[in-house]
Formats: sequence, C-alpha cells, structure tokens
Amino acid sequence: MKDSYKQTIERANIICEALPYIQKYRGKTLVIKYGGNAMNDEAITTTILQDIAALKIVGVNPILVHGGGPEINKMLSRLGIKPQFKNGLRVTDEATMEIAQMILCGKINKNIVGELNSLGVKAIGLCGKDSQLIKAESYDGELGYVGKITEINSKLLEILAEDEFVPVIASIATDDAGNSYNVNADVAAAAIGAAMHAEKLLFLSDIDGIMSNKDDKETLIDRISVAELRRMIDSGAVSGGMVPKANSCIDAIERGINSVFVLNGTLPHSILLELFTDDGVGTMIER
Repeated sequence: MKDSYKQTIERANIICEALPYIQKYRGKTLVIKYGGNAMNDEAITTTILQDIAALKIVGVNPILVHGGGPEINKMLSRLGIKPQFKNGLRVTDEATMEIAQMILCGKINKNIVGELNSLGVKAIGLCGKDSQLIKAESYDGELGYVGKITEINSKLLEILAEDEFVPVIASIATDDAGNSYNVNADVAAAAIGAAMHAEKLLFLSDIDGIMSNKDDKETLIDRISVAELRRMIDSGAVSGGMVPKANSCIDAIERGINSVFVLNGTLPHSILLELFTDDGVGTMIER
C-alpha cells in the first residue's frame, strides 16, 4: 500500500507541475514536425500522437507537419530507383515526385489521421496542394521537383486549428499551374510556424538534439543562439541532413517564432516532457 500511495502522490505531483504550462499554452498554436527515422517505431509513434491528442484536449492548438523519407526510400528501392541527395535535400525527378506524393499524402498522412481520430480528437489530413495550402516554385534545377516555398495559406489553418480540428500536413506543395513539388518537411514546418505566428516550433528527430560533437551524446547543447548555430553550420559541426533542419530553426526564429526546439522523437512522450515539465528535453534555439 505504501508503494502504491507513493506512486499515486508522484502522479499528482506530475499533474501539478504540468498545470502552469497547460495554462501558458492554452489557446496558443504549436507547430510540430514529425518524420523521418523518428517514425520507424509504431509504439513510439503512438505515444507522440497521444501527446498531440492531449494538447488538443487541454486547449492547445497543435499543427502536425510530417515527413516520411524512409518510407519513400523503401518504395524507391522496391522499384529499383536509387535515392539521391544534395546538401541534405532529396533529388526529385518525375518518378520520385510521384512516389513521394503517393507515400506522403496517401499512406503516411492517412495513417496518422486515423490514429489521431481513434484517440478522441478530430484530425484532418492535408497536403500543400489542398486549397493551395503551400505554394512553391522550383528551388534548384539540379534537384528536379524540389520546391522553394513562396506562400502559406494561413487562413485555412487558422479556421481548422482554432476550431476543433488537428491539421496533419504532408509537405507536398504546388504552384499556380498545379505542378507538384517535394518540399523538405523541416522547411515546411518553419514556414507554417512563421505564417501562423506559432508560440513554439518543435522538430522531432531521431537524435537527442544539437550536439557539439555529433558522435557524442554527452555533448548535447541545452540552449543555443542563432549566431552560435550558424557558426556550427559553417564549421561543419552540423552537417548532412541536419543542415536543412538547423537552417529551418534559424529561419523560424528570424521570422518571429519565440523559440524552436529539436527533440528526440524516439523517446516516449517527448512532446509532453518538453512542454509540461520544468526540465524539458532536447535543444532550444533562441534569438
């Protein structure tokens, strides 16, 4: 009985710790980017979606932007197409564009929406082509159908997020002619966060955060400024697929988001741990 009572008290203390944070974020918009290797474990994905459902239930307005690179790579491999990358961005020819759209807007998006709905919230699946939510133009001819975002239809997201819906967005964009573009999900999340004047932007990855030595978890940086992060990119301490993510963090801060976080999405309930506890997890990027 004593152990059971102690566990009950501990649960009550956790709730009390969370209360001021729930009040702080109530009615605020949070943009969460989830994707890539962080999506590989179904059990962990469930805890992340439970966190997002909990946010909506307590009055926060979460917007989820997702990627799905590993799933795209699997399908490309099955079709005998070798994935190619340049500066952390996927080279997207016509065949790759078709597969990316199928995987992101179809399989992954609808699986997430279905699971969120089963958790008691009303999720709605979107891609950038819906009502021209994400408009883009060609980013670099050598990358093929990779898009540079030119406009976000924030009005649509405001209607949905401030009502009872959780928007779930696949980062496929469009232009005025209806052409499809593959947009890096980190870049899309930063643009959406800025357009929505989000309180916070959270990037969920498969690493603990930004480290001064990417091969040593003990060098995790709790807080870093935009200037310091730029120096790490220039020196090569941040490299590969982390470069678009780091640049998206910087872009989001410079466009008015108060704080941006890089979290380990493979940890159960990493969103609630960051938002609703005193210690938090991951790296915070600040102005």
